[in-house]
Amino acid sequence: MSGGVDSSVSAALLKERGYDVTGVFIKVWQPEFLPAQAGFECTWRQDRLDAMRVCAKLDIPFLTLNLEKEYKKEVVDYMIDEYKAGRTPNPDVMCNKYIKFGGFFDFAMKRGADFVATGHYARVKNTKGKTQLLAGRDKNKDQSYFLWTLTQKQLQKTLFPIGDIDKPQVRKLAEKFGLSTAVKKDSQGLCFIGKIDMKDFLKNYIKEKKGNVINEKGEVVGEHDGAFYLTIGQRHGFRITKKSPDDAPYYIVGKNIAKNMITVSQNQKKILESESKIVGLKNVSWTAGEPDLSKKYSARIRYRAPLEACAIKKFGNAIELHFKDPQKAVTEGQSAVIYDKDICLGGGIIA
Repeated sequence: MSGGVDSSVSAALLKERGYDVTGVFIKVWQPEFLPAQAGFECTWRQDRLDAMRVCAKLDIPFLTLNLEKEYKKEVVDYMIDEYKAGRTPNPDVMCNKYIKFGGFFDFAMKRGADFVATGHYARVKNTKGKTQLLAGRDKNKDQSYFLWTLTQKQLQKTLFPIGDIDKPQVRKLAEKFGLSTAVKKDSQGLCFIGKIDMKDFLKNYIKEKKGNVINEKGEVVGEHDGAFYLTIGQRHGFRITKKSPDDAPYYIVGKNIAKNMITVSQNQKKILESESKIVGLKNVSWTAGEPDLSKKYSARIRYRAPLEACAIKKFGNAIELHFKDPQKAVTEGQSAVIYDKDICLGGGIIA
């Protein structure tokens, strides 16, 4: 229970359905230097208090699970290393893999729990001896994208109580149950930690290093504070020094980490469409066994990106997604997640 409305309503629904529910707040590592920086508000104490109040209202036990070491190693250190290498990681995926369905899942099973439950907008369905992971009914809130690393062992012991409900109804249910989180704003930003300016966070671990911004002709048109801070498709975070009042926005179309240089373009079409329809994946995980490679599927290469038709090609241990149409701003380090209609089959890290 994070102290938010989604996990609060999930606990209330489970109790209403007759489950013996225990609320668990996960304490994760918090960056000590950030509270002093502008725009950052450390909220974990308030979130824990909110979760505790909900448990008191529902008359269920409340526990705090300390996973600070695991979070620092598996989420934060991973994220920093990926940025150093010039990739753009998805820490929320690793948070689910190692924290919610890693440390927390193992903790619950060792204490004799039959299931774990979270406030994710996703669903599970048992069919033919397998447990499938399905997209949430509310397409605007679907979070199955972040759950592609889940295994059968985890899915068979997982409940998503609000997976069939849309967000406005969740708010109404919170009011019905008299929960104090009914009007609490949704959390944003990095899993558990909240909204952080990524550059402000990273510069505490990766020293700023000024480099050149070049255009498509190879001309130096500006400067930046470090290519490792920046992402393909980004239009901020660098300074254009050679410009006129009529200049259109510049977008990052290329990065050279070795030379600490980025390439920018004003051609938005070039930004939005990659030259290749093929996306290679590493660290691939299938939620319910390998799919039928002869079938056509769909995939998204970032959260909230539209599902795009593709085929899955396997070459030894390597997996490639062959898309029907060119993809927008393919970004190394992000997750590509594969679907058969609303069934999440699994995914991998874009290589």
